[in-house]
Amino acid sequence: MKIMLVVLHLLTLGQTHNIHLIFVRVSVLPVSQHALAVVVVEVNEGERSVLLSCLYSGSIPEDNPTVMWTRSDLDPKSVHQQREEGDDLTGQNQRYSRRTSMNRYALIIKDFSLTLRKPTKTDSGNYTCSISAGGKERKLRDIQLLVKDQQVEVKVREGSESVILPCNTTPDLPEDTTVEWTRSDLGLITVHEYSNRNDDLMTQDEVYRDRTMMSEDLLRTGDFSLTLKHPKVKDTGRYICTIYRDKDILTQKVVLQVKKPFPSWVKDLLVLLFVFVIFGGLLYYLRHYYMSDYQVEVDSGVASVKLPCKTIFKFLKHTKVEWRDRNNRKVHVYQNGSDQPEKQHRFYRNRTEMKSTSLLKPGDLSLTLTYPTDDDNFTYTCTIYSRKGNILTRKNVHLHVRVPQVEVDSGEASVLLPCKTTINLPKDAKVKWMTRFNRKVHVYENGSDQLEDQDNHYRDRTQMNKDLLKTRDLSLTLKDPTDWDTDIYTCTVCNREGKKILMKQVELKVRVCQVEVEEGAESVELPFKTTKELPADAKVVWWNNDDRKVHVYKNGSDQPGEQHQVYRDRTKMKRRSLLKPGDLSLTLKQPTERDSGRYSCRVYGEIKRYKRVLLRVKGRVQVQDQTGDIRNRSSSIDLTPLMADQSV
Repeated sequence: MKIMLVVLHLLTLGQTHNIHLIFVRVSVLPVSQHALAVVVVEVNEGERSVLLSCLYSGSIPEDNPTVMWTRSDLDPKSVHQQREEGDDLTGQNQRYSRRTSMNRYALIIKDFSLTLRKPTKTDSGNYTCSISAGGKERKLRDIQLLVKDQQVEVKVREGSESVILPCNTTPDLPEDTTVEWTRSDLGLITVHEYSNRNDDLMTQDEVYRDRTMMSEDLLRTGDFSLTLKHPKVKDTGRYICTIYRDKDILTQKVVLQVKKPFPSWVKDLLVLLFVFVIFGGLLYYLRHYYMSDYQVEVDSGVASVKLPCKTIFKFLKHTKVEWRDRNNRKVHVYQNGSDQPEKQHRFYRNRTEMKSTSLLKPGDLSLTLTYPTDDDNFTYTCTIYSRKGNILTRKNVHLHVRVPQVEVDSGEASVLLPCKTTINLPKDAKVKWMTRFNRKVHVYENGSDQLEDQDNHYRDRTQMNKDLLKTRDLSLTLKDPTDWDTDIYTCTVCNREGKKILMKQVELKVRVCQVEVEEGAESVELPFKTTKELPADAKVVWWNNDDRKVHVYKNGSDQPGEQHQVYRDRTKMKRRSLLKPGDLSLTLKQPTERDSGRYSCRVYGEIKRYKRVLLRVKGRVQVQDQTGDIRNRSSSIDLTPLMADQSV
């Protein structure tokens, strides 16, 4: 594959499920396929987009590699396809036309993730991410997409003073935002309308005249909930809240059910039922303790967590106990009087334990899971089967592992990822910091740092304390953090035999640098300061949001010939401060509103650096007041979509 001399425009990738994809380093793809764990992705219908993640860590084949997203239950089955030259959508299924996209440099950065815009319920299904070359194909990931109907149910009794139909979105909306409340079960009639910062009731159906109200200052709060006064049984139906914000159309559904008031005889019956309070309370206790779902929360870093499963029944020795996670993977199996580790999924191998002394007796079928992380945030199901395979009882346990968060502004000199422990650590312990996709951030072993296999992205940017095994402070200092470093980092400690002693996570969020300036200013500086000494052969490139080259520096000087004509003679970098002091800031002369947007700077060479800056240029327009005086008024472009678009 030809080496493409381009700058990669990388953005932070936000994901819910984490799988590290490992590719055998060969020149062609093997024919045989192994079963892949299916990842479930849920999204509400009406969302702007959903991301199907597919990251790859192997070598890219040289023989015309092609990335394919397919859905086997469709004809044609192609959802999206990309080659070295770009997207190839000739065989794409028409239902996905103009709704899919991939990073244009997917085959270079090995990020094959697919963005599907405006998902609907018909998009629910199984999607497969594959790569092919030389006539050979290999599956990388299977994702089950579930698109749910976003709907809220509200119940109220007739005779109530009012009822609120909820509808909320992001705050600080533009002034031209319009909101429509309609009722779809009666032919889409208008219930309430808000536009031009005022209620517009000209098209309101007479049934709702003088009965509806929306809150004040709703554009600032984003609360477009509708208050319906004196609800009646005939108001029962399906209501739709539609928000028109810039080019976005957001829809939320509310089902209102107005019930008739309690008759008098019901009140008398309630008095009689008071006699059974004590008995009912006992039943509630038994149900809550033995039948209801469990909610378990634990902090990252604990040695283990207990997933409870209580029962009041006594089971025989041939009873089978099976624990499964949300993806239907077998977590633990107990059968014929002993554990069955060969039936266990490899992700949970050597991580689970059930107390044999308490098994098959009235009470405890709980499971102990060691070293829980955010990857273990699932709903676990404990099922007890009879000898014939019939289900005797079933319990659900919802596990949430709390991961501490650290936030820092892009441009800070460093950030500390904390990891402290109270346990005694052996002298030969190995400490390893990794990202969620198993990038090596820092390794400490045999009394010193072992950075030979450290990922280039973290080269010369990490540091750990001296005598860390004695002080038990395993915190990591990360220098020059940028938004590219936003990730979940895991600190793992193992003994000489490789057995885990400690595993703790921390989530780092690096806020994107933002710069504001008024149109008419002489210049504006886009800041970027990094490690003081960069290699002499380092190449520095600034790009804008449209992948245009804003400024190029290499071979010890600026390269105006590679610069886009829009920025010709408008940019400047301080030559004396380049490479050695590490000030890679860019000066942009005579900024205008059209310069507003996202800028990224990438450093190439043995040491790689990356940073983004959001520039906001506020325009100036002239307004004539009633006295005839000319006054300046500032206007600005809303960069909210750019700021939110950090996970593409």
